[in-house]
Amino acid sequence: MSAIRLDVTTASGSYPVIVGAGALDSLGQLMDEGGLGSDRVIVSSPRVWALHGARCSRLVGRRRREPVLVGDGERSKTVQTVGRVYEALITGGADRATVIVALGGGVIGDLVGFAAATYLRGVRLVHLPTTLLAQVDSAIGGKVGVNHALGKNLIGAFHPPSLVVADPLVLSTLPRREFRAGVYEVVKYGVIADPDLFDRVRARRAALFAQDPTELEAVVAASCRIKAEVVSDDERESGRRRILNFGHTIGHALEAVTEYRRFRHGEAVAYGMLAAAAIGMRRGVTPKAVGAAIAEIIVALGPLPPVSDLGISEVIAATGRDKKRVSGTLHFVAATRLGGTSELTNVSNREMRQALKDIGLRR
Repeated sequence: MSAIRLDVTTASGSYPVIVGAGALDSLGQLMDEGGLGSDRVIVSSPRVWALHGARCSRLVGRRRREPVLVGDGERSKTVQTVGRVYEALITGGADRATVIVALGGGVIGDLVGFAAATYLRGVRLVHLPTTLLAQVDSAIGGKVGVNHALGKNLIGAFHPPSLVVADPLVLSTLPRREFRAGVYEVVKYGVIADPDLFDRVRARRAALFAQDPTELEAVVAASCRIKAEVVSDDERESGRRRILNFGHTIGHALEAVTEYRRFRHGEAVAYGMLAAAAIGMRRGVTPKAVGAAIAEIIVALGPLPPVSDLGISEVIAATGRDKKRVSGTLHFVAATRLGGTSELTNVSNREMRQALKDIGLRR
């Protein structure tokens, strides 16, 4: 196996992120080398387990446990679902030497990570992300948590994994819409940190959607490298890590007001990036050419769910419950160029209202 190893080093400890086509085939060896015990519990969803379970069960270790299967939609990302994981761990006799393996997309990674962070005050965790969005973003960084009816990820913790294995070959089972949702997150990385990555997605979109192995491995590795560097520099989001929130302020609000039914996370972030670009251009922080480039690539990637029926006031109210508010201040990220950002801490409701109209909200 030829794979790329990236190391995330924080105050909480270090862990490797392995990226490469076929990397999953070395899972057992990687876990053994990392001293990740022999008692390993896979938590996944029924649909992901049907696709990848047999392979991962063979690779994960010598002691065979029954998998724990839970829902993987945003509406399943609740404390009630985590309770089901606790129950399975307790009845199965899982102890502090047990390693929990999260096999699935971002929802599975977040809620299983939260279970690992809180079961017996914390047990070790391995991420096997099976969606593009999870591979490039949510599996790295140690943020774990669940949603509340009033907002996304309001209940959570920081719990770094012991290992992340991102194998682009597993993405072949993704529906096109789910894959595209991950590409929007790759675009985010291009905007905030890597103009070459942005240009690569723009120029080689067809090869990316055809899942050319070389192309896919390149964009996954580039995105993971950015995330690893940012998290290593600022684990707890007290400064630099906030740049990763580009597009997420409005994006999370759109998810909340539609009760996590309408959007894939990446789709909501795409709208959020358009709104952030609109605010930035009006402020004079985002050059018009940059705003136009962001809009052009998002439109080119494909259709987004409609937003014209959503209430502007409700979306603005949802931003007021954003978990990233500090002392009542919402830290809003704007692009200053492709590869650079600026933090705005005084975005008004009036500015957000106009930006929401710009992206298509009508009431």
